[in-house]
Amino acid sequence: MHPLLDTLLTGSSSRPFALLAREGTGTLEVLLGDVVDVELLADIPLVDASGTPLEVLALVPFRQVRERGFESHDDGEPLRCLIVREREEVPLAVAMAALPHDEVPLHDGHFDVSDDDYAQTVRDVIQNEIGRGEGANFVIRRDFTARVDADPRTAALSWLHALLTHERGAYWTFAIVSDGLVTVGASPEAHVRVDDGTVIMNPISGTFRHPAEGPTVEAMRTFLTDTKETEELFMVVDEELKMMSAICAEGGRITGPHLKQMSRLTHTEYVLSGHSDFDPREILRETMFAPTVTGSPMQNACAVIRRHEKTPRGYYSGVVALFTPSTTQPGAHNLDAPILIRTAYLRDGRLRVPVGATLVRHSTPEGEVSETHGKVAGVLGAIGAVPRAAVTDAEAPRLADNAELAALLESRNSRLAPFWLRPQTTAGKDDDGAFAGRNAIVVDAEDRFTTMLAHQLRHLGLHVEVVHWSQADDAALDAVDLVIAGPGPGDPRDASNPRISRMRKIVARRLKQERPLLAVCLSHQILADSLGLELAPLASPHQGLQRVVDLFGTPATIGFYNTFTARVMPGVDAVVTDDGEIIEIAADEDGTVQGIRGLNLASVQGHLESILSTDGVETLERLVGYALHR
Repeated sequence: MHPLLDTLLTGSSSRPFALLAREGTGTLEVLLGDVVDVELLADIPLVDASGTPLEVLALVPFRQVRERGFESHDDGEPLRCLIVREREEVPLAVAMAALPHDEVPLHDGHFDVSDDDYAQTVRDVIQNEIGRGEGANFVIRRDFTARVDADPRTAALSWLHALLTHERGAYWTFAIVSDGLVTVGASPEAHVRVDDGTVIMNPISGTFRHPAEGPTVEAMRTFLTDTKETEELFMVVDEELKMMSAICAEGGRITGPHLKQMSRLTHTEYVLSGHSDFDPREILRETMFAPTVTGSPMQNACAVIRRHEKTPRGYYSGVVALFTPSTTQPGAHNLDAPILIRTAYLRDGRLRVPVGATLVRHSTPEGEVSETHGKVAGVLGAIGAVPRAAVTDAEAPRLADNAELAALLESRNSRLAPFWLRPQTTAGKDDDGAFAGRNAIVVDAEDRFTTMLAHQLRHLGLHVEVVHWSQADDAALDAVDLVIAGPGPGDPRDASNPRISRMRKIVARRLKQERPLLAVCLSHQILADSLGLELAPLASPHQGLQRVVDLFGTPATIGFYNTFTARVMPGVDAVVTDDGEIIEIAADEDGTVQGIRGLNLASVQGHLESILSTDGVETLERLVGYALHR
């Protein structure tokens, strides 16, 4: 007997509910309870008035990024919490036999943004955002909408049955019905999980759209060797490692890559893991939201989304988060939070299915338009609104089982930094390492690569604090052994930008004091400008690019995320300051400046902390040594 499911199916209860089929469980979880809307993530009620732990399912809208000071269209969509009062687990086969599978017709289905208009947006973002140094990649969405005349609860249960039948590979397949809102989805991506202090993140990026005849090894081979798709995944892994480094004292380790095969699409993915003592609500706050559905760097990505998306996102790219009391740690909660993508929303008779594409420097308007069609077809095809894939899941080959494809996928790791592929431990941090006993402040110029940089600096023995540029107090900076002026988006020449202006003052003050300074990316460019070197945009942005460069006689493989660069005349390897100090320049043959060093001074254009910097830690140790006269 399954009384809760029977109650929902017979319509004898009008209480809010959720049905969850989580990957690997073989069951359908039936949750009934009460709905409470709260303002902040910290307000999610994890205990009742008597202190008893609660199980809570929260729908977190995109507008919650305002909690981190990021921009968004504010549509007032609530942070909705289902306080679970009753639950049961039903074998999936039993549930599938019981769920309705009525056809739910859609009327007047169309995208709210036309193909031509979306293609123009792609061009605008590549030229005016990526091309002007605002970031490496951005996800811009559009919505498929239609009218639905069916009963919302019947539609929710029927669509859930359809998704469970026709869309494989989902991390969660779910239906949530509450107070005028139906949410049904098959999300492929676990944004963040917390299991007794172990944090798991699962960045998925790169989209292989199955040909009409179904996925083939030949077509997948082409996909796995495509530069755009490979770099797209690397960039989102870098962005999620920034989050892991902020919430996990020991940083995050990368494992993978893997293939996630669905009915119409196959994605590539990595798994990141680490340990954190944070409250799971704080972990969720610090990881709002996945770069796979926003972009990087995160704060600027939110600003770009606000500029180019004309309507609010609602719940799209937020998460549905299940907080469950821990069975091993009294008073603690675990967390399971997939991203709200491949999800349909039904409200007031209108269906909305938002989809987006990741725009990078290699993107083509046609390709990204096609990607949005492929993604929405996964949902619409499953629920029968458009023709389903000609090749069924049962007939499609399991691409991950092919040895050639597995080897191609694994070969990607040869490009990645060994540092991040190893377990991250506290050994060699703070009280050990080359710079034990020294302290440093990393000034964050709105690119949280600084959290990864700080993590690596701790492995070199430094005691490190990361401080936002707006809170970087001169007295505190003066008191530390080393200041690391960090990376950030934007044009380094734009002194009217308060962030750029402040970073200029920090660099200038440290130079005047002749105190140790390490400048990275944007700050490297600011330093170069202060030394009289030319700054100019690159002909093609180096966003997510891996290069081998010569840094003062030592070649290093480094990852780059820059649109601007400093230049000298070819062959120039030093400049002389007004007071006669000789500053060494490491430049390419064409005069592109990759590094600068002098008394108490070092800088680098690339990101030594990136997963693309296979020589990153070793090069960082050398540069810190230059600055500290080691």
